[in-house]
Amino acid sequence: MTNHTPPVTGGLVKSVQKRSLAGSLGIKPGDTVLAVNCQPVQDVIDVQYYSAEYDVEIEVERSGQRLTLSGQRKPMQPLGIEFEHPTFDMDIRRCNNLCEFCFVLQMSPGFRRTLYIKDDDYRYSFLSGHYVTLTNLTDHDRWRIVNQHLSPLYISVHDTDVERRRRLLRNDTAPDILAQLKWLIENGIEVHTQVVVVPGVNDGEPLESSVHRLAELFPGVQTISVVPVGLTRYHRYGRRTHTIEEAQVILDTCHAWQKDFKRALGVNFVYPTDEWYLVAGKPVPGLEAYDGHDLTENGLGTVRRFLDEWQQSRHEIVKPFSPQGLTLVTGMLFHCVLQACVDEFVRLTGTSCEAIPVTNTMLGETITVAGLLMGRDVIDQLAGRSLGDVVVLPRVMFDHPDGISLDDLSPGDVAAALNRPVILADLMGDLVDLVNGKPSALFTPSRRT
Repeated sequence: MTNHTPPVTGGLVKSVQKRSLAGSLGIKPGDTVLAVNCQPVQDVIDVQYYSAEYDVEIEVERSGQRLTLSGQRKPMQPLGIEFEHPTFDMDIRRCNNLCEFCFVLQMSPGFRRTLYIKDDDYRYSFLSGHYVTLTNLTDHDRWRIVNQHLSPLYISVHDTDVERRRRLLRNDTAPDILAQLKWLIENGIEVHTQVVVVPGVNDGEPLESSVHRLAELFPGVQTISVVPVGLTRYHRYGRRTHTIEEAQVILDTCHAWQKDFKRALGVNFVYPTDEWYLVAGKPVPGLEAYDGHDLTENGLGTVRRFLDEWQQSRHEIVKPFSPQGLTLVTGMLFHCVLQACVDEFVRLTGTSCEAIPVTNTMLGETITVAGLLMGRDVIDQLAGRSLGDVVVLPRVMFDHPDGISLDDLSPGDVAAALNRPVILADLMGDLVDLVNGKPSALFTPSRRT
């Protein structure tokens, strides 16, 4: 395999950890790392890979000058560099597919430019667990995956049949995914896979065929996440989301497969996401159902972790609640789960507390998750209501480096519009902290404290 190395521009250092190897070498924020142990670097993976030695030499550019800094790593000493971007040669690898269910292609017009970038970068798959299709790999990419042992990778399969998968991806040249997976596994790379299920397209027999063909590659293929399709009101291809009855069928089918795989493989192997359970009105499984895999980035086990954390944190309430009441905001899908916890919270604290589901008008009512809520929808749908002393917003709404929602509003903007202090919460424990007088970041209508 030929190693076609792309041009390298170097990585801009954002910060340096104290008592780290980089700190001892004299690397500073603002430096540009060009090479490590004489090897040019194109991303943080290269930096980590080539610096995993006792003797380390790093070439940097500082104020227009090139410096070579060298030293020896102490036992267990971290490298300690945070870069402005994990990738240096380009910000992110673009996707070359046109999937009918691609969320980026279903975005509303008028959002910030970065929300329209279709990423499909194997490096972010390795670094952050992003699912990629493997349709845009170069020879150099394959060389790196094997030689730097970038394992595990997270792969969007959708369908193991070549022609059906090409139609799903709307990419007539998409490679045979089974052949790609077999090649990765033969070269020592483990993979986690996902199938986004589209009603009438790759459910039923196609889904069963994909699941069992992937099971033949166990343990190289570690997991299959079964994910319901998400469609905004800007979807253009006439597809639809699952009905309650279809969600129940998918769950029953997955549970039957899990029993078979548990006997044959020792693990459940196929894992339906939390959304199926919420749509079908079924209780979510315990964390043991995921066989030790952390698949929360793909929507598995997040509800169970929320419920388990509440059972622990509820015992930490130590004094009466001081504000007169709380208004909790969530998406339509999670409201039933949150409401049950809120009812118990009210009984334990004696305070008034209301959980309000907010409809996503920008992307459409079929988008029901809290992480895609718009700040403007929260403001408009809470306006004129009797609100508590504090409004609690899902922290995931503002999961952006600048702490803004999809429509570019900050928690402070929402606080100002509602004329109420706002706090951000991930878990019920954040409310317990508020009860105990130790609230997380508080955004007042005039300023943040």
